[in-house]
Amino acid sequence: MSDTIDATGVSLTTLRAHARFVFRGPEGAVQALSEAFGVSPSGEACRAVVVGERAALWLGPDEWLLLAPAEEAESIAAAVAERGSAVPHSLVEVSHRQTALMLSGPLATVVLAGGNPLDLDIAAFPVGMCTRTILGKAEIVLWRTAPEAFHIEVWRSFAPYVWSFLREHMREFGN
Repeated sequence: MSDTIDATGVSLTTLRAHARFVFRGPEGAVQALSEAFGVSPSGEACRAVVVGERAALWLGPDEWLLLAPAEEAESIAAAVAERGSAVPHSLVEVSHRQTALMLSGPLATVVLAGGNPLDLDIAAFPVGMCTRTILGKAEIVLWRTAPEAFHIEVWRSFAPYVWSFLREHMREFGN
């Protein structure tokens, strides 16, 4: 995988390393997480909340994917452990399990539609929406960060496949 490929109307970029955590817990634990992580996770299904360089993506009724700058991983884990010690919860660091890609441009939704069953129209999948889904044969987390931009979280072992899959669909537009 290279760092970026461009075609007319669409670009695919490998994003820098992130600290990633899967957080699970009941409402009391979510309050502790909010204080420790600095982001109050959305209570609305399939929505992401961003504060600065940190994001909390709602993946299930009691599950969030937390993203932050890579160098903050240890301090986040320590803060959540300290603030959440009185409430049951699970915080698992998955930083090395996944990698992130950005697909952007006016034709990004068309490229994604080549292998994803979701309705990606802006009305159906607005900015801030996120969900687990598939792309071709790989499970991904898809997050619309702007009207023409999608953050894609994929397990590292599937990253070359997803990269090649998207690149192949981008060829229609000149690359």
